[in-house]
Amino acid sequence: MTRALAALVTVAAGVGALAAVHAAEPSWYARLRYPLEYEAIVRGHARSYRLEPALLAAVIYEESRFRADARSRSGAIGLMQLMPATAKGIALRTGGARFRVADLYDPEINVRYGAWYLRHLLDKYGDLPTALAAYNAGQRRVDEWRRAGRGIRFGETRAYVRAVLATREVYARAYRRELARPAGLRRDT
Repeated sequence: MTRALAALVTVAAGVGALAAVHAAEPSWYARLRYPLEYEAIVRGHARSYRLEPALLAAVIYEESRFRADARSRSGAIGLMQLMPATAKGIALRTGGARFRVADLYDPEINVRYGAWYLRHLLDKYGDLPTALAAYNAGQRRVDEWRRAGRGIRFGETRAYVRAVLATREVYARAYRRELARPAGLRRDT
């Protein structure tokens, strides 16, 4: 078994354990612990970018706890914690005429850019754990790890991937009606 595959198996095992713990929680309790804000924006951009709404909600939760004004020490901004340089590139690729850093505090724009970026990473890497690792640690690092035949090298990134995958299960269960997957959309694994 390659190191990369072994790392993904380890992440999957951790997600299974976390999902089992959350599955025992009543739905009302999960809704208290894992709020869903900006529901229409999440559903709309999930549909536009062929993402599971529960996955998009989970990324937002793990990145910012649904705080539109969130800003990290590294300079990532908004609900999906986008770096301004990344967001500027997304704006240019998606037809944006002008990019302003302040736009990243707008939930509509932030989630649109973040959803586009997540879809881009899923298409590039072909699997959800690797795409999430790139969302967290950056494409350059993930590309280096893959070239070296290694899995996720940062413990923080492994924990992030596990957390997003487990939180996706919570959102899928607790908000089953609100975040129903559109017909024909396959579940990203």
